[in-house]
Order: sequence, then structure tokens, then C-alpha cells
Amino acid sequence: MSEISHSWLNELPKIELHVHLEGTLEPELMFELAKRNSIPLNFSGVNEVKEAYQFSNLQDFLDIYYQGAQVLLHEQDFYDLTWAYLLKCKEQNVLHVEPFFDPQTHTDRGVPFKVVINGISDALADAEERLGISSKLIMCFLRHLDETSAIETLKNSAEYTDYIYGVGLDSSEKGNPPEKFSNVFSAAKDMGYKLVAHAGEEGPASYIWRSLDILNIERIDHGIRAIDDPELMLRLINNQIPLTVCPLSNVKLKVFEEMASHTILEMLEQGVCVTVNSDDPSYFGGYMTENFVSLYDNLGLSKDQALRLVKNSIDASFAPKKRKKGLYSILDEFAAE
Repeated sequence: MSEISHSWLNELPKIELHVHLEGTLEPELMFELAKRNSIPLNFSGVNEVKEAYQFSNLQDFLDIYYQGAQVLLHEQDFYDLTWAYLLKCKEQNVLHVEPFFDPQTHTDRGVPFKVVINGISDALADAEERLGISSKLIMCFLRHLDETSAIETLKNSAEYTDYIYGVGLDSSEKGNPPEKFSNVFSAAKDMGYKLVAHAGEEGPASYIWRSLDILNIERIDHGIRAIDDPELMLRLINNQIPLTVCPLSNVKLKVFEEMASHTILEMLEQGVCVTVNSDDPSYFGGYMTENFVSLYDNLGLSKDQALRLVKNSIDASFAPKKRKKGLYSILDEFAAE
């Protein structure tokens, strides 16, 4: 196998399990959609937007994230947003994606649920046919809103179960514990949805316990605070419960002060099923390749570790068995070169 390098990391076959479609909105597309839809922005240009992408915590980011989402109004907008992300995946050899979308961000502005889902699902279908990128779409509930709103969103999703594969929980973690959403997750499970949730990013390790035990989720999004709790680490290792870790996001939001202090590889070596993901790549400085490159540059990521991280992503994905087998074959062929 060739020596590891930035180009090798770009060519590495990858799977993404934690990305918010609204968080892939690049400033250039934001301005294009704002112009198309006659939406005024609080920024004079692309450079001013990029300068605003300096965050001291999660809430700083969310404030500007929801501003950006205002430009998304029509099916074509959601298609263009999703398609731009998928083209980036093609550039970086990302073969399977399980993106999140936040319907409440849009329905609360009067955008119909069907407009959001139609635009996104059409782009995902085109990506499978034209780019060879498979996908499973996950609908997230906003945890800063009440559970009644989440239940209404779940009801709205009922006629779109052919397009939505799972449900998740995102937005402000502090002050919004998992148990706040126990009823809606129970109802989602009854509807046959796969269950995931953000936990242990800004919230404590106890939020991870409660997400597993109260919400009955199958996969933890972020989960980096698990390392604070040896008993929880043991549970994650023994049960191979996946963590969808987002390294660049964690540094950008000051969860870690610098990448050199990130614990993802430490957790990997302890046997946790950690995976690499981009979260909100437009805002956090990079997509999948940039996250792997940063681990290599700052933590000395090895070839073996990179391959194990991708294998973890295949294992942790909701892809059908046949697709997983195909992804393993592609990865094995790449590793043998």
C-alpha cells in the first residue's frame, strides 16, 4: 500500500454518518439562494459570512446556522443544497451517507414539510443513480423546542416513511436532556424508524446513558464525553455502540481547544466504535477529507487507524447487508493497492 498522505486520505473510500444538510450551506450558495428568493441577509458578502464563522460555543454557531437556513424556501433550494453536498462527497470518495435534516427549522417558517422532503429525497435518488452514492435519510427533532412540536413533526413524516429511515435529536444540548423526548422516540420506534441522538458533546456523559436507556437509541452522535466515564466506556466497547465523532466541529466549537488534544484515536485504540464525520462542514472548516487530514496532521493518524475508522463507519451504518458487503470489498481493494 502507498504511504499515507493527504491525497491518499482523499482517495480513501469513506462513509459519512453525521452531517446536517443545512450545515453544508456554503456562503456562495447562501447568497445565490437569497438573491433567487429575495431574502435579505445580514452580511454584505461571502467574506463577511466566513468571518462570522468564529464560534466560542455551540449556541454561537446555532444562531448563525438558523439565519442561513432562512434562504431555503422551495423544493429546488433543498435539492440544490443537497446536490452540492453530494458533489463534494463524490470529490472526496464518500460512498454512502446518512444525512440529517431539521424539518422544524423550515416548517416553523411556513415551509411545507413536503417541500423539504421532496427536494432532499430527489437529490439523494439522483446521487445514487448518477454518482453511485447510497444514502439513508435521518429526520432530527430540535431539542430546544418542546416535545409537542417534535410529535407533530413525527406525525407529518408518516406519509414519507419511504424516504426517511430514522430519527435523531440535535440543536442545543445544555438544558435539554434526552428524557424530554422519551414519548416521541417511543412513538418513532413504533413507526419502525431507526433511532439516533446527539449526546455527550456539550452535555455530560450522563446524557449518553440516558439516550441509550430512555430513548433506546442505536447510535450516539458525538459522544466524546463518554471518555469521562469508565463504566460507560466499557458498555460502549462491549456492545460496540457506535459514536459518530466530528473532529473539526469539536475544535471549532471549543469542545477541544486544539486537534492535538482530541481523544478520538485514544477511544479507537481502546476498542470504541468511533467514526469520523463532518457535522456542519460549511461552518466548521471541512468535509470528510479535511477531517481525516486534520487527524493525520495533528494526531499522527496511521493507515491502519484510518482503515479501521472507515470499517467502523460501515459497521455502524444503516446500509443493507448487500451494500455493506460491497463497501467492504471496495475498502479492501483500496487497502491492498
